[in-house]
Amino acid sequence: MQEIVKQIVLWSLPILVAVVLHEVAHGFVAYRLGDPTAARAGRLTLNPLAHVDPLGTVIIPLLLLVSQAGFVFGWAKPVPVNYGLLRNPRRDMVLVAAAGPLTNLVLALLFAGLFHAVHRSAIAPDGSQSAVFYPLAWMAVYAVRMNVFLGIFNLLPIPPLDGGRVVTGMLPLEWARVFARIEPYGFLILVLLLMTGTIGVFIGPPIHALLGVLLNA
Repeated sequence: MQEIVKQIVLWSLPILVAVVLHEVAHGFVAYRLGDPTAARAGRLTLNPLAHVDPLGTVIIPLLLLVSQAGFVFGWAKPVPVNYGLLRNPRRDMVLVAAAGPLTNLVLALLFAGLFHAVHRSAIAPDGSQSAVFYPLAWMAVYAVRMNVFLGIFNLLPIPPLDGGRVVTGMLPLEWARVFARIEPYGFLILVLLLMTGTIGVFIGPPIHALLGVLLNA
């Protein structure tokens, strides 16, 4: 039980930072490109209470930690975006969609820098663990893992994931309309990929490669 509580404490901040900034990035880029919907809804804020989804931000991560699933995943409430208000809807849709996962990848880089800055101080010369640097180093590692996973996962070209919206915006209009018809079935496709383990074939290699570069550099 003590180990589970420790994991919950160390994972809480990385999860909040990853999912909140992911959504704020979508809303901020949309705002800069002409759509004030997220701003008017009070979603361009770093206050986590404005973004927390009870299921995706609290219950699912807790269940994964308590069950020791080996990975942690979560999400926040999607920010509202009115693509019709964007100055160049097809181009700007790509930029708005890409903002979330790209923000996660930038956060992964920043937390990797924090990890490398403190990990040598986490263990004292006598082998004891620093009360400050040791948990900070692990929190940074968890933040890197969470942000790399979210960034790569959301780039999957399956609507309604961000990668699906990027592909929709980049395809010729006729093809984009056909591709967009997948969206009502996107969640089912994701569930099937998760249940069969097939999703690991697509996102596993880039995730492991990126984690290796960031944490072992």
